[in-house]
Amino acid sequence: MIATPAWPPRSAPRLFVGDVLAPGVPVTIGEGQAHYLARVMRVATGDAVILCDDATGEWAATVSAVAKREITLTVRDRLRLREQVPDFTLCAALLKKPNFDLVLEKGTELGVRRLQPVVTRRCVADKLNAERARAIVTEAAEQCARTALPQLAEPVKLDALLRDWPGDRALFFADETGGAPAATAFTAHAGPAALLVGPEGGFDDAERAAIRAHPQARAISLGPRILRGETAAIAATALWMGLAGDWHK
Repeated sequence: MIATPAWPPRSAPRLFVGDVLAPGVPVTIGEGQAHYLARVMRVATGDAVILCDDATGEWAATVSAVAKREITLTVRDRLRLREQVPDFTLCAALLKKPNFDLVLEKGTELGVRRLQPVVTRRCVADKLNAERARAIVTEAAEQCARTALPQLAEPVKLDALLRDWPGDRALFFADETGGAPAATAFTAHAGPAALLVGPEGGFDDAERAAIRAHPQARAISLGPRILRGETAAIAATALWMGLAGDWHK
């Protein structure tokens, strides 16, 4: 007896959409997403597409119409509820564009709840193209089957970040001059957390002193080697997810 193929197939394309999804609701896809479905994935009427709305979860839909500049889909079945995201914020100093793109992409894949770009004295950039950054984050979430998009905050200067820091959230500070072993610090802490990572040239002495003086800051060491900004952000986030996040559940 021939087995019935799984539906939707694992190869079905995945997209985040702005509509709130529900069974039977039609969804119209336009512009870049329509081009991706029609020209890259070559979907046709009746094909399956997996949709996420960053609110209700992940849904299976079928293509009901393909036009020149838009595609209409009909929502069918909910596959998963929106994921419960660990309460972890990645505060990463702005880097050169390709390097910070990597932080956005891998931070999303690793499961962070919030991405907070930070401007420090040694940053080579002080602005972020928000539309481009959101596109990178969204594509990364689609590729790794997340059902929730991380919040992407506007860049903030370091002094403002420290001034407005909430009293109930630990701020783990990747300090190249030393601190508690990261694994020990992460394991010992329970509750909302964040990681602060510096730019290519590191924090200057005044910035380091200001961070260490903050009551919520906890200096940590990421080992015996000096890591690039993007490497430190990715490595420390992965370690936190493994020890205190949702990787061990």
